Amino acid sequence: MFVRIGNAQGFWGDVIDAPARLVSQQPDLDYLTLDYLAELSLSIMAVQRQHDPQAGYARDFVSVCQSLAPIWQAGSKLRVVCNAGGLNPLGCAQACVEALRKTNVKLTIGVVTGDDVLSLMSANTPPLITANAYLGAEPIVQALAAGAQIVITGRVADPSLTVAPCIHHFGWSPTDYDRIAGATIAGHLIECGTQVTGGISTDWLNVPDPANMGFPIVEVQDDGSCIVTKPANTGGIVNEQTVKEQLLYEICDPASYLSPDATVSFLNLHVQQEGPNRVRVTGAIGKPPPSQYKVSASYNDGFTAQGMLTIFGQNAVTKAKRCGQIVLQRVRDAGYELERTNIECLGTGACVPGVLPPTNPEPIETVLHISVADHRREAVERFAKEMAPLVTSGPQGVTGYATGRPKVHPVFGYSPCLIERTAVKPQVNFIDV
Repeated sequence: MFVRIGNAQGFWGDVIDAPARLVSQQPDLDYLTLDYLAELSLSIMAVQRQHDPQAGYARDFVSVCQSLAPIWQAGSKLRVVCNAGGLNPLGCAQACVEALRKTNVKLTIGVVTGDDVLSLMSANTPPLITANAYLGAEPIVQALAAGAQIVITGRVADPSLTVAPCIHHFGWSPTDYDRIAGATIAGHLIECGTQVTGGISTDWLNVPDPANMGFPIVEVQDDGSCIVTKPANTGGIVNEQTVKEQLLYEICDPASYLSPDATVSFLNLHVQQEGPNRVRVTGAIGKPPPSQYKVSASYNDGFTAQGMLTIFGQNAVTKAKRCGQIVLQRVRDAGYELERTNIECLGTGACVPGVLPPTNPEPIETVLHISVADHRREAVERFAKEMAPLVTSGPQGVTGYATGRPKVHPVFGYSPCLIERTAVKPQVNFIDV
């Protein structure tokens, strides 16, 4: 007996038609999870909400719901769990309701709120613009138990999107920590989508058919162990290497992986290939979760801009570095000492400074990349005006100024912190389509 859970979004901006494609490739899925939120996604949503009070969620999910309507019309019992609600889960749900009513689909949407703890952290310095606690599986389980076919949340821990269906399906107790630890491992393995099916793998050049890489599926057993797989006849690969690499992704202490549902030890995990694109993972050990929730908080941190020029010819790198110095000098001459600057010559090891030795002789071409940041918008705007003049005052071989004047963007600082669980009050609401 197992529950089959697929994930078809690893971040906001992932393959837009992946959910419908995965469901068509694997029609016996019990649950589909979709993970939209990275650490600063909520900051982007905050900017959108400033321009439109009805915004603040991943609008892509509305299109996903529309794309899944035909399978629900055909009688599918598929249930979807996602964190697309961002800063406005109720607004996201209402938009989905309006879209689905046009398709004559009848279902219930559960909406999890309560992760927004900004009002509890008003004394913070600098002033925060977002503060959202990483909720766990419990409110999602409540929504599923009440019959929700779609559950939309704000900020929850990524693995909890998978843990909740397992708790609901098997009827686990909240203190079944070893089982919940296994489900947390399963959720961690699929939360980033195709990373576990070959994406960013060390052996990526040998991954078959990467253009059609299949999204991952876990078959979770009642004891919390799982098999990681993907749909048949899709690209990518699931093997011990891809699974182990994803296991190590963003875990910090493998003896104490902290989740709002359990504290998980990876130390006794056993990873075994059971067949083509089928890997079994067993041995998770769980303990009670921390008494605090992690909070993803962000604040305004000034402005930034970046520009690029391609420089070709003899001494290209030396010329590019001099061009970068000229731009910054002109900004200084205009009265602005920029707070943060970076000059890179792409193609010379600039992405990993100090790792590669200088190239001798110099490459015959390079891309000059200059980025700056400052709390004064006018200082960054002055920088943006100093790139184009290099087309005529710079060295011979300047080309590639095709992106136009650099655009000035706000910068958001990331400030993770903790909050007592008892201070956070998750809520579940329901909307019928």
